[in-house]
Amino acid sequence: MLTIEVKPREMKESPEALRKRGAVPAVFYGPKEGATAVAINSLKFERIWREAGETTVVVLKGVGEEKEALIHDVQFHPVTSSILHADFYVLEKGKKITIKVPLVFTGLAPAEKAGHILVKALHEIEIEVAPAELPHNLPVDVSLLANVGDHITASQIPLPPSAKLITNAKDIVASVTEFKEVKEEVVAEAVPATPAEGAVAEGATPAPGAPVKPEAKAGEKKEKKA
Repeated sequence: MLTIEVKPREMKESPEALRKRGAVPAVFYGPKEGATAVAINSLKFERIWREAGETTVVVLKGVGEEKEALIHDVQFHPVTSSILHADFYVLEKGKKITIKVPLVFTGLAPAEKAGHILVKALHEIEIEVAPAELPHNLPVDVSLLANVGDHITASQIPLPPSAKLITNAKDIVASVTEFKEVKEEVVAEAVPATPAEGAVAEGATPAPGAPVKPEAKAGEKKEKKA
């Protein structure tokens, strides 16, 4: 089990001063534990955080008796991504915990290989479990999804012996939908007719200097050429 060395934190020392000397301000609390401010080594905690995440039990050592806890919350600097603060939730001995565990999709769905779409609807499920059996993640094997309409529900995910599913058992975790190619219709644009050279559109005023065709007078006939 991963162990984190914690030291009592003097509240007169500012968080900024702690960070400058390579420490991270933190706090632990729980059902039987009051909130206690502590300091932890920044580099060591960053390494443990990457390995444990929020779903692995760690041991806090250095303040009274050792305590089993979960890393409950971690705050990061918005620009540098350095760790600013950490919260630990101390577990109550002999009690199960309710927690959301991330899902990890494994395998290749035959339906996806055939060109259809694999939809991953859930990426975590909530369970109640004994701390000793808390999984870091839960695998979901999608290689069983062969046809359009096939799906996996929350109830089909294997859980540790002590675990109880809190998420609705009928919730769909992953499913296959048919891939349909959408054909775009190409609409030809109408090209406006271009008037003959020198012609004037009906009702339009001729341009200055343009020759004007005289109108035939009523009753006047055109001469026929011999």
